[in-house]
Amino acid sequence: MSRGKAVLLSGVNAVLRGLWTLRDDLCTVRPYPLPVTGRLRRLPQVVVCLAAFGVFIGGVSYQMNSGQVVAQYAFPLALGQAGAVVLALRRPVAAWWLSLASAILLAVTVQPSLESGRVDGFQWPWTAAGLIGHLFVLLLLALRVRTRVALEVLALTVLVTYVLQVPVGAGDQQSTAVVTTALSAVVVVLGIALRGRREARAELVQQTSLTAEERARRTLLEERSRIARELHDVVAHHMSVISIQAQVAEHLTENPSEKLKENLAGIRHNALEALTELRRVLAVLRSADPDDPYGLGEPGTAAAPQAPQPTLDRLGALVENTRAAGLAVALEVTDERSTARSYPPGVELSAYRIVQEALSNALRHAPGSTVRVEVVHVAEGLRLHIVNSAPKRAVPASPGAGHGLLGMRERAAMLGGQVTAARTPHGGFAVSAFLPHDGGTSLDGPLLPAPRIEHDDPDGLPVVRLHPPAAPTAGADAPVMTGSPHPTEEDPTQPAPTEEDPAGEGRP
Repeated sequence: MSRGKAVLLSGVNAVLRGLWTLRDDLCTVRPYPLPVTGRLRRLPQVVVCLAAFGVFIGGVSYQMNSGQVVAQYAFPLALGQAGAVVLALRRPVAAWWLSLASAILLAVTVQPSLESGRVDGFQWPWTAAGLIGHLFVLLLLALRVRTRVALEVLALTVLVTYVLQVPVGAGDQQSTAVVTTALSAVVVVLGIALRGRREARAELVQQTSLTAEERARRTLLEERSRIARELHDVVAHHMSVISIQAQVAEHLTENPSEKLKENLAGIRHNALEALTELRRVLAVLRSADPDDPYGLGEPGTAAAPQAPQPTLDRLGALVENTRAAGLAVALEVTDERSTARSYPPGVELSAYRIVQEALSNALRHAPGSTVRVEVVHVAEGLRLHIVNSAPKRAVPASPGAGHGLLGMRERAAMLGGQVTAARTPHGGFAVSAFLPHDGGTSLDGPLLPAPRIEHDDPDGLPVVRLHPPAAPTAGADAPVMTGSPHPTEEDPTQPAPTEEDPAGEGRP
């Protein structure tokens, strides 16, 4: 007996929970905005309003002519059915209640006439106009609410239809119960399927966006890690010099005091500890790419950690190697300083890498082109201008990672400098960079000429013109800019980022 009571109580609880869920789902007037449809965002509203007008006209005409319903009842009932269609654009659950209530009131209004025989052949319990309006409401509801709510609405629609058809009934009527059930099920299933498809596409777009953001973040971190590995040697060299100088200083001083010896020993000890920490940091960075710990070559080359970092003195060898690879490269070095000063190792390393990456881009994206490299020493720092002409052969698919321009910007930003990269009017590509002399001073104003879009070329691509000295001067060794633009690591149909728009947000 107790077991039966437990089962009964469990069943009652389940029913109560179901009714409570049904109340939460259907007793609401919350808005459900229509999904954005781009250029056709007004088309659904227009179609629904036209359908509502047709439901109103058809409902009034059929009720007054075939159902003998007086105008004072026919107009409000038809208006309720049509208004439900319009209301479904914003509040589909409330619209469903209005449509269902209008159908029930119409059935109750016409039933006495059917029972008395004054009206025969009337569509019962749904008229054609009311059914069309209700199908619109069901479709708009299923497109925006959860699947459970759509199925609950469908079940209640079918239940009310058969309650009016069988227990209540009417006289000589034209039954529409089967048609209503079939069409309502089809419309609800269609709406659920379309909603699921839209949600799947939205989720795919969101995942694609997150993947692109993660890829961009990972690319930035990889490039910064590679730069950090390269700068390790520069920092380690200075720390080694400090340690050696601290050790030798004691022997270069006659009768050094104990306090001086203690301070020199502390300096040497701190320098050695800093070197140890640098090696640990390098080990962490190196573990990301064991085949190429310093990021200086292709995987598998295993660049030797003892290899010295390149400086400006090695630009000539870099240009010769590029010429051997098939590019015509002209190198011009100009010193406009009144007094020559040496650059910090980080500035020379970054300058070398920027030129190296620009030449690599020309090799990869502009085969057969002519390249001009200008190195200008000024009092404030170092200017670099690398310009190549349009490719003379077909551009093969690039196997590179596409981090070149990002790496240039990161190196320049690290030193407080600037980088400008853009297409030239005749199909080539130009890279200009400025690195402050001390490698750490922030720039108060632009020291590079900013690219400016002047007009569109015949292909509809923006043409970017660089003002001198970024563009090469005309001369015997100047590249001839002819042909179509070559692709870069970034989108070839968009202008490259500038110092005024580093993220490329101003692209068309």
